[in-house]
Amino acid sequence: MTLYARFAAHIDAVLDALEGEGRLAPGLDRSAVAVEPPRDPSHGDLATNAAMVLAKRAGTNPRALAEMIVPKLAALEDVEGAEVAGPGFINIRLGRSVWEEELRAILADGPDYGRSDMGGGQTVNVEYVSANPTGPMHMGHCRGAVVGDALATLLEYSGHEVIREYYVNDAGGQVDVLARSAHMRYREALGEEIGEIPEGFYPGDYLKPVGEKLAAEHGDRFAAAPESEWLVPFRKAAVAMMMDQIRSDLALLGIHHDVFASEAELQEKGLADQALETLRARGLVYEGLLERPKSLEPNDEWEPVELTLFRATEFGDDQDRPVKKSDGSWTYFGGDLAYHFQKAQKADQLIDIWGADHAGTVKRIKAAVAALTEGRTPFDIKLVQMVRLLRAGEPVKMSKRSGNFVTLAEVVNDVGKDVVRFTMLTRKGDAQMDFDFAKVVEASKDNPVFYVQYAHARISSLARKAAEAGIDMATPADLGRLDEDELALVGLAAQFPRVVEQAAASHEPHRIAFYLGDLAAAFHAQWNKGNDDPEKRFLLAQNPEMTRARLELASGIGQVVRNGLALMGVQAVEEML
Repeated sequence: MTLYARFAAHIDAVLDALEGEGRLAPGLDRSAVAVEPPRDPSHGDLATNAAMVLAKRAGTNPRALAEMIVPKLAALEDVEGAEVAGPGFINIRLGRSVWEEELRAILADGPDYGRSDMGGGQTVNVEYVSANPTGPMHMGHCRGAVVGDALATLLEYSGHEVIREYYVNDAGGQVDVLARSAHMRYREALGEEIGEIPEGFYPGDYLKPVGEKLAAEHGDRFAAAPESEWLVPFRKAAVAMMMDQIRSDLALLGIHHDVFASEAELQEKGLADQALETLRARGLVYEGLLERPKSLEPNDEWEPVELTLFRATEFGDDQDRPVKKSDGSWTYFGGDLAYHFQKAQKADQLIDIWGADHAGTVKRIKAAVAALTEGRTPFDIKLVQMVRLLRAGEPVKMSKRSGNFVTLAEVVNDVGKDVVRFTMLTRKGDAQMDFDFAKVVEASKDNPVFYVQYAHARISSLARKAAEAGIDMATPADLGRLDEDELALVGLAAQFPRVVEQAAASHEPHRIAFYLGDLAAAFHAQWNKGNDDPEKRFLLAQNPEMTRARLELASGIGQVVRNGLALMGVQAVEEML
């Protein structure tokens, strides 16, 4: 049980006691009661809003209720003092033994410090990346890939069963264009001069190996054949090769999916029809006329056509949505219906990570999932903004290799996997981000990647230096030697389990990066005190007892940093090169 959960239980017990004494109305909803660090550390170690959120329903004022709670909290063995602040907040000061025990818990739990059973084993399907299989991964896909992968790891760490899924959009016009582009490269591989790639085709050199493989496999059989003969086999071959490339690109970031769901296969299996019939049976599908698009000008021509429509407005959407086109083929939305229909049958909760350019489709997909699951399956969509690439402050020119984008592989090979992953989590997903090649590898405190890694490297160096100084670290440390500032560092480390649960509950893995930045800054500040006062240094060869206590403190901080970096998919470095 985490420190914060333990004190939440203490407060629950205090409220139970007040109910038993008849001083508090029984049966009050306590779900909004929270225990958290106070905004100002000088106010104490913990704070609770119990009196603020319960007073009205208890028929009293917050301060009066707080004054009933405080004496019972102050009587607890671990509490050094408790006081009412402002209109009814309660601040709690803990005895130093609490922090000494917490440091020992960090060291004892090791990689499991912060692990939670909050998820209760529920299955969560996290779908992320899902780039069209029409080319290599580019930096437009990178941020969503990292956010989704870090979120999946975070949910596993907090007690969920996680399915990492990639939706392969291999049905529709874009893969037909891919097949036609591959056919041009196939003819090129056979020796034909194809000239400049026409507009509307995929121009990148990445399709040359596809054409070469097709030429080796089929010879000139399809060189002059009509499209009807080669479109389907070329489409399947090109998609398969692109997916191999995408898997390879993602592996550079340490990303691997459990499931690759094919849109084409879902439709072939009739899942789109099943989803449609499920909605029809519930009276949620009808044949009707689509509303005139609001984007049209008054004088623009508009001919209403009868379509199969889903009653999306009954679930909060702006208008009902077409499931099928006038020719009977599925709309993109119809395909998404089938996909989410099958996902919801295998998971307790669904999370999609999308690019911000898909914001306009959020309402309709949420409406569809609510309708298909009858509201039983929680569904969250996280939008991530594009990343602007800069080199020394200037926009990066497009990649010659790809023809029209900068590939993910190029960036990872340039700055490294860990730098890319960490940087992608240094902003909230829906906030704009610049990725400057110079700044992300800069050795300065303004670069959070460096600053957190440098903290871990400093900590790792201490054990080596202690061994060189002949200090026996096997002897148990006397943590009573740590001063208030050093114990405050333990207090910050003790927030890690709480941050993990909050990040998992909000589906926001960037919170881990923010927290690690704060922890690293606090550690560096403590380290730097030794520059002004030699007695504050972590390693004192003439004082092995003090050194052992401080090295255990540093080891605990290092463990929390490693645990946080692991959630981000980043390796903690032992030394800075």
